[in-house]
Amino acid sequence: MTDAALSSTQTALAKWIGFIALCAGMFMAVLDIQIVITSLSVIEAALKIGADRMSWVQTAYLIAEVIAIPVTGLLMRVFTLRWLVTGAITVFTLASIGCALSTGFNSLIAFRVLQGLAGGVLIPVVFSSIFLLFRRGPEQTIATMMGGMLAVLAPALGPITGGLLTENFSWHWLFLINVIPGILTAFAAIIFLPRERPRLSLLSTLDWISLALIAVALAALEIGLKEAPDRGWLSPMAIGLFAIFGSCIYMAVTRPSPAVEFSLLRDRNLSFGCAISFILGMGLFGSVYLLPVFLAFVRHMGPVEVGLILLVTGISQLIMAPVTVFLDQRFSARTLSIAGFACFAAGLAMSGFETPQSGHDELFWPQVVRGASIALCILPVTRFALGLLPLAQVSDASGLYNLSRNLGGAIGIALVDTVIFSRSAEHAGLITDMMTASPEAAATVLGIRSADLPDPDDPLGLMGVMDIIQEASLTLAINEAWLMLAGLTAIAVGLLLAMGPIRVPDGYVPLGKRAKF
Repeated sequence: MTDAALSSTQTALAKWIGFIALCAGMFMAVLDIQIVITSLSVIEAALKIGADRMSWVQTAYLIAEVIAIPVTGLLMRVFTLRWLVTGAITVFTLASIGCALSTGFNSLIAFRVLQGLAGGVLIPVVFSSIFLLFRRGPEQTIATMMGGMLAVLAPALGPITGGLLTENFSWHWLFLINVIPGILTAFAAIIFLPRERPRLSLLSTLDWISLALIAVALAALEIGLKEAPDRGWLSPMAIGLFAIFGSCIYMAVTRPSPAVEFSLLRDRNLSFGCAISFILGMGLFGSVYLLPVFLAFVRHMGPVEVGLILLVTGISQLIMAPVTVFLDQRFSARTLSIAGFACFAAGLAMSGFETPQSGHDELFWPQVVRGASIALCILPVTRFALGLLPLAQVSDASGLYNLSRNLGGAIGIALVDTVIFSRSAEHAGLITDMMTASPEAAATVLGIRSADLPDPDDPLGLMGVMDIIQEASLTLAINEAWLMLAGLTAIAVGLLLAMGPIRVPDGYVPLGKRAKF
């Protein structure tokens, strides 16, 4: 092998090692959301934190993450890809140690905020690097698939990982598990990512006011979405928080040089891509949240059992990944996206007819359909949303693209909670009335014999089946939430049809022989 060929091989190898380090950092950041949520009760007991405050362990992370995502493009220009990733992974690792050493609520929340800020940077960086490091063609397709699959695989692995750690070790390992991978990833980023000179002078021209407005807006939106299902979407608190979000975003966007390049949304492909990414976030995050709720509160399964069932989705994703790469080289991005979202919506709808007795067998095929279609919802959309932009705009566009997905996820979960909170009580009342009007139908809904139904006028008898009524009513509400997510996801198919053929910019030269848009 010649020196030139050897140098080229080393460069290609370094590029892939650096990208794998990026993916590992993103995987840790996404995993850390789900790995903690399964063991909040354990942390609550260990640190003597009130149950009413435990949700902030998650909310603090999510708020910080969603604030960091849109400014990643700016940070990349200032610090360069290499040093931004190294710094983010280092902060994430140190914050993880801090979380494990926390002795109370305040210290835990402070370190969770640091974790979220660092994790929020790592997500869009991966999608930016796909187009900055790799040429258009098979390399870029494979890199997109790796990044997209790890981003959705992490939530599927989170519950079982968290359950195994808390059952076999202690809650501290929910955070300490990040330390060794974090150290290795940071060193890999320093050694293998491209060496560029930071441009710290850009900080002097930054519109700090717009940055503060964006941070306040996104924090208000996240808190509003957290409180709205419980307090009501029209409650003074929810309306006030949404008003703060709208006014702050408006003021930030209308400033002369905002810190986030919202003007990039004038690009037709990116704007459609962000809208579709938003819808994917609702369906993806909503489903990852909804299935564990059913398994935990209706089937009363523990974290490990829940995780084992959710593995079906992850395994389906892994099996479908190489098939998607094959298809991506032979069909247009729009055609594959339509097929992907149609199948994903169908997989969501398939879960909308469960009973309180539904288990692994009934949940298997809906998960297979969803898992197999997720890659088709990610790869082609990412390619036409970001892959046709000038390289100088990719990092900022990636922030907007990933922010859209996360905000869609937050809204999707809030809508799911709203359906569950409001409809389960209504269904409980309807079932109770049905026990008088149509005992046979009531027995079918409850999954018991009609002979076992108590007399509706017997309070003690009703108390005996109250748990069964609650489980049945919750199941019906959860089914409605599944069908709602299916309907919302199907909107993406309509958008893709309305979008028409993807417009390729003038002067664009596809480097991949089979690249199709």
